Amino acid sequence: MAIKRYGEASSLLPGEAFVVAGRFRASSASNVLKCAMPVDAKHLEPRWPAMVALLAVGGLRLALPSSLAVGPDWLFLVVLGVLILLYGLAGLLGRYGFSTVLGYLLVALVTADMSWSLGLLVAGLPSHQQTPIVLLRSAAALWCTNIIVFASWYWRLDAGGPHAREQRGVHCDGAFLFPQMALSPEARREMCEDTWSPGFIDYLFLAFNTSTAFSPTDSPVLTRWAKVLMMIQSFISLATVALIAARAVNIL
Repeated sequence: MAIKRYGEASSLLPGEAFVVAGRFRASSASNVLKCAMPVDAKHLEPRWPAMVALLAVGGLRLALPSSLAVGPDWLFLVVLGVLILLYGLAGLLGRYGFSTVLGYLLVALVTADMSWSLGLLVAGLPSHQQTPIVLLRSAAALWCTNIIVFASWYWRLDAGGPHAREQRGVHCDGAFLFPQMALSPEARREMCEDTWSPGFIDYLFLAFNTSTAFSPTDSPVLTRWAKVLMMIQSFISLATVALIAARAVNIL
């Protein structure tokens, strides 16, 4: 029996409709099983790129003048370093729940610190409190920090986070449509990408494109929360580049 088109669904007999519904459920169940392949130790998602990126945020903070920082620089670096160390140990010990809480705390900490520094820098523009060199250095540091912060949010939130993506074994559903996700199963196998899953570098590339082109270039956004985060990131990047950097060039 040939399955009729959607527009002809009303002409199906009760028995035919039951068969079509059964086939649809079987197809959906097959897709779910494909997205829940057993995790392979060789495809565990590494955490060290995200940890190195957060450490880089601490280094970028040293480029900011003391008037834009909350508390001494060494305090922020110590707190950030301790949290990163605990996050790494929790992952090694298999305490994924505790590791997830620490991960959110880390990203929230660097986000709050960046937002405060950016707010103080923009608020001080009319009073000419900073020299052009300090403005340019601060703008560059905050622009780079903005990329890392939002890359961390995308990596942490997409498809339940890194641990949830590992459990599926293959990434086929998320907030971003990466090019590998659009490949057919046959093409994935031919390209040895049948167990592909995005890592931190993929989200860092996405965040970099958002801050430079103010839009995703190769990965369409599918969910509302991701669209909101991308709009916020683009706004921060625009404010940093167009307002602060332009102001510094005008003073020069």
